[in-house]
Amino acid sequence: MENFIYAMGQGLEKAIQVEENKDFVIETRDCFNCQIDSENYVLDHLDWDHINPATGPFYLENAKVDDVLKVTIKNIELDDVGTMCCLPENGVLGNEIKSPSIKNIPIKGEFAYFNEYKIPIKPMIGVIGVAPKEGEINCGTPGKHGGNMDNTKIGIGSILFLPVLKDGAYFSLGDVHAVMGDGEIMVSGVEINAKVTVCIEVIKGVTIAEPRLEDDQFVYTISSNEDLEQAIHDATLEMNKIIQKHLHYSLNEAGMLQSAIGNLEFCQVVDPKRTVRFKMPKSILPKVL
Repeated sequence: MENFIYAMGQGLEKAIQVEENKDFVIETRDCFNCQIDSENYVLDHLDWDHINPATGPFYLENAKVDDVLKVTIKNIELDDVGTMCCLPENGVLGNEIKSPSIKNIPIKGEFAYFNEYKIPIKPMIGVIGVAPKEGEINCGTPGKHGGNMDNTKIGIGSILFLPVLKDGAYFSLGDVHAVMGDGEIMVSGVEINAKVTVCIEVIKGVTIAEPRLEDDQFVYTISSNEDLEQAIHDATLEMNKIIQKHLHYSLNEAGMLQSAIGNLEFCQVVDPKRTVRFKMPKSILPKVL
């Protein structure tokens, strides 16, 4: 499929209807929209209006406002070369970078080759979400709709829960990484073209304010905000409410349990809106809805 958007909420008139509970494959382009064709590419030529393309949107007839999309990531098939770059004034070390640079990262089997190092790949999806309630939100921005959360836990086998903010949901995804460290401190992970297999279910009778996630061992709340402290507060409070609901604890007891066995983790700290997650083990809290 070659149906790319650069903002969530864009291209609604071109949306492709998909069926619930059936696997389908989504082909994605890297975050540079395949503009960088070699390590000699001049980054000044990059078209910033066509960055972070997401494939979609996909329309689900049964999805109504205040429902929840349950998105299971079945598989991520990677291209054979990824790309990384550094840019002055971008990322945690942006003030230290004097000139831009590009690095190609070969992918062979289960490894990414960075100079002499073989790094085990861990494919994950950087941009994934639904149309916002009103208007458009560019694909480089995270929020309650999902978007550019750059959450390393959104990978093969994980289940992402997204609030439905507009009838039909209009789901999209892109910005796959072969591997990325939490924080994405230099703005790029190993950016790569990919084919992503997903299965989507619409859950009725449950409403969530922000994305939630689970994998085989943990459940997570996710929050994004320009103020990192606010993102931390919101992800922590949301998890506290889930613990209160399922374990029948008070706010105080839930908070103490979080402090004893929960973990706050960075997703990305390089976008204007920072993204964090709060993690709890499924052995303690088996449900995130």
